[in-house]
Amino acid sequence: MKASDVRGMTPDQLEDELKKLKKEQFNLRFQGATGQLEGTARIRAVRRDIARIKTILNEKAAAEAAPSS
Repeated sequence: MKASDVRGMTPDQLEDELKKLKKEQFNLRFQGATGQLEGTARIRAVRRDIARIKTILNEKAAAEAAPSS
């Protein structure tokens, strides 16, 4: 997921995507704990996507809070 794609999303869409990624992260951790995980690189990608979405959500919130003068 690219940052430019994320920036084009609304805050509601970002929240939905964040929930989906957190669920996937949980499932990947569970698979890793039980020895069923094959592609460990996906864990890193999901973690980074979560961070990317949180960063852009915070940027959008700060832009709304800042006085637009």
